[in-house]
Amino acid sequence: MRIMHLLLVASVALSLSICKIAAAADEADTQPGFLDGFKLGGYSSAGINLHPGGKADARLNEVSLFVTWDNGGRLRFFSELEVEKPLTWYSGEGTTGRDSYFDVERFYLDYNLSEKLNLRSGRFLTPTGRWNVVHAAPLVWTSSRPLVTSRLFPEAVNGFMVYGAAPFSDKAFEYKFFMEAVQERHRDRDDSIPYKDSKGMRFEITGKFNWGLSLLETAEDLRYSATRYRMVGLDFMVQHKGWEFSGETLQRFYTNGHEGGSGAYLQVVAPLQKHWFAIGRVENFNRPAEGSSERWVVGAAWRPLPSRILKLEYVGGDQERLESPKGFMASFAILF
Repeated sequence: MRIMHLLLVASVALSLSICKIAAAADEADTQPGFLDGFKLGGYSSAGINLHPGGKADARLNEVSLFVTWDNGGRLRFFSELEVEKPLTWYSGEGTTGRDSYFDVERFYLDYNLSEKLNLRSGRFLTPTGRWNVVHAAPLVWTSSRPLVTSRLFPEAVNGFMVYGAAPFSDKAFEYKFFMEAVQERHRDRDDSIPYKDSKGMRFEITGKFNWGLSLLETAEDLRYSATRYRMVGLDFMVQHKGWEFSGETLQRFYTNGHEGGSGAYLQVVAPLQKHWFAIGRVENFNRPAEGSSERWVVGAAWRPLPSRILKLEYVGGDQERLESPKGFMASFAILF
């Protein structure tokens, strides 16, 4: 935890130092100061879950703040600071804030050498699969998240990344190489899985049909053991006349070659009318320490604006789990 704080302080100090240099240059050229490059934004969502058996809970899911800096030069700064579950209501118990915690979701500096080569340093979302890097509530179609997108690899990494893009026929080829530099020691959630020594790469072709390949090596840093894995993942997404088809599959192996977990999901979004969409998803998941799980989701979403979405869904399948609730869910999310 202390190391993470030092990393964040160092990143802020570096960004402010560079900003001061940029400000001095701007003043000499009678251009706007560095404060003009700062922008604020964020998102929030709230929802309710009616579980099988009659229990219910409702919560303010998160309040997330984006702080960015970009003066049009080569250097850019991005941060996402989030308060998770600040307020929760449980049937028979009332409202509480005991589940809340603060999370530094993202905090990094980008340096642009060219469109084909960029450098990133700090804390960023692990570029594995498609869902993990766009999981903000206003940007996804369902309140529930597929287990395979969060239980087999770290959701974020403190380290370095090299990334870029290049034209490829009528498409674009994108690449990312990343490596962890600072291990995350603290555990924000009781059900979270800590990881260490993560490194990997991702390749993606974007266009009318988008598909990606992810490769990752990491270790589960559990209190009683540290097991190392290698993982490969494939994902796709295609949109046509309002329809959207997407999916991911991940296969994880122990370093001795034995299976270490797997999972997949397939999701379909169909346009209805007046900003309404129908959603369906099937998924499966297997992690040796947790066993296997199967889920299905049917629901609808109303998106009057790209920044606002109301979600209604029912999640069924096998036994309910803490990290994968079942029943009827409704939520509203807004991006600001």
